[in-house]
Amino acid sequence: MTKGEKMDEFIKIFKSLSDKNRVRILKMLERKSLCVCEITDILNISTSTVSSHLTLLKEAGFIKDTKDGKWVNYHFVRNSDNPVLHQVLAMIPGWLNDDEMIKEDAQKVEKADRKIIC
Repeated sequence: MTKGEKMDEFIKIFKSLSDKNRVRILKMLERKSLCVCEITDILNISTSTVSSHLTLLKEAGFIKDTKDGKWVNYHFVRNSDNPVLHQVLAMIPGWLNDDEMIKEDAQKVEKADRKIIC
């Protein structure tokens, strides 16, 4: 890595956590893989905004995606070779579990059905 690249990676990780909807997305994906339309429905925000959030989270290494027919599924990454990201990923399951919004999102995640929503 060149001078400053470690710092840039560190900043990218923590910047990606600086938005309420991105944190909500991570907490949802921690429970279950979801497609864009399911996330959009739960958050009640535009598809383009959800896509932007997903791009930032993917670039930071928090999530991965896989193609499944007409859907792209987004998954919470559980481990990383990046030591900082690895530590943060390990902490996320303990974050905000008693927050009312996170609890409501969790209930919506369990009921999300892409066959109806998309």
